[in-house]
Amino acid sequence: MKPADRCILTINGGSSSIKFAVYPAGEPLKRRLYGTVDRIGMSGTNLTFHDPATDQQDSRSLDASDHRSAATFLMDWLEDQRGFESVRAVGHRVVHGMHHTAPELVTQELLEELHRISPYDPDHLPSEIELIEVFRQRHPKLPQVACFDTAFHCTMPRVAKLLPIPRRYDAKGLQRYGFHGLSYAYLMEELARLGDPAATAGRVILAHLGNGASLAAVRDGKSIDTSMGFTPTAGLVMSTRSGDSDPGLAPYLARTEHMTIEQFYEMVNHKSGLVGVSETSSDMRDLLAQEAHDIRAAEAVALFCYQAKKWIGAFAAALGGLDTLVFAGGIGENAPLVRARICDGLGFLGIALGESRNADTAAVISTDASRVTVRVIPTDEDLMIARSVDRILETDAGNGKD
Repeated sequence: MKPADRCILTINGGSSSIKFAVYPAGEPLKRRLYGTVDRIGMSGTNLTFHDPATDQQDSRSLDASDHRSAATFLMDWLEDQRGFESVRAVGHRVVHGMHHTAPELVTQELLEELHRISPYDPDHLPSEIELIEVFRQRHPKLPQVACFDTAFHCTMPRVAKLLPIPRRYDAKGLQRYGFHGLSYAYLMEELARLGDPAATAGRVILAHLGNGASLAAVRDGKSIDTSMGFTPTAGLVMSTRSGDSDPGLAPYLARTEHMTIEQFYEMVNHKSGLVGVSETSSDMRDLLAQEAHDIRAAEAVALFCYQAKKWIGAFAAALGGLDTLVFAGGIGENAPLVRARICDGLGFLGIALGESRNADTAAVISTDASRVTVRVIPTDEDLMIARSVDRILETDAGNGKD
């Protein structure tokens, strides 16, 4: 990592991983160093990194039983890298932000609030808070920015946020929030950069299809609905999450199998979805390779495509039509067969895929005659975090705070 006037460090903490990247501040933002600490809490934990400037890439093994020890190892390693003193701010992906509508500088008050709402997302928030606190302890004067995944959906109308449960819970913050907001914000900025008029004045469906999967309906640049709800477990079937399911399952399994709340939570978040239906793998690539000779894999793929198709139809209804459909995420960007199956039968909406364009994963995979433009846009949550931090730094500098 070369020295620079100032750099931004982005931290994207998952349930068992920490992704990081370093960007020189100011436009254009281009990654200087990036990597991942993966398999946290499991055997074979590694820190892998790549420096594009020198084409240096390597890995380090570590013993990390939790995010705090992994973050401490990462901090030690980063501080040893030439140019770390150039880091002027750290941006964190924070999955749940409740009513926060934009990225914010981390304060003690914000940390206390995040601790308070940790039960809303026990798979992500506690570890994300730990990452912030480790950086605070080591570098207390280094500004940190929380970038909320839920913020993109704060424009959803009241009817799309309401949960049909007793009203008193609404006052306690139990509502549909939606997630994958950093990815969606990035995709909308890319749509605008590409000159797609629907980015600012049109009807767009964004399909972030990856290990976690969701769709969002966007009208005139603002989210009006999304498939995930109060938690990221809701909506479309995912790699290990069930997506929407009958709430009566919980008491039924409690009665018949003596399943506890904790066991039910573990099942619907980590043992369901593609891996639950297929009984073999949570990876779409594996399932596509197995579907010809394994009915379980075939049904898992079919269920995923069927549900994604239904969400597109539902959101087209909510939007009153459709101008642009965007595929993103590991599956959305890399599985032409899945994209084709999802779009098959959606001609009534004006969607017509170009077979060769889709097979080649072109930037636009719809035909010239298609009324709906169908795009594939690689998403970049880390870059979106860096952009958000850079904007806050520029604003502070303009206000004389730098």
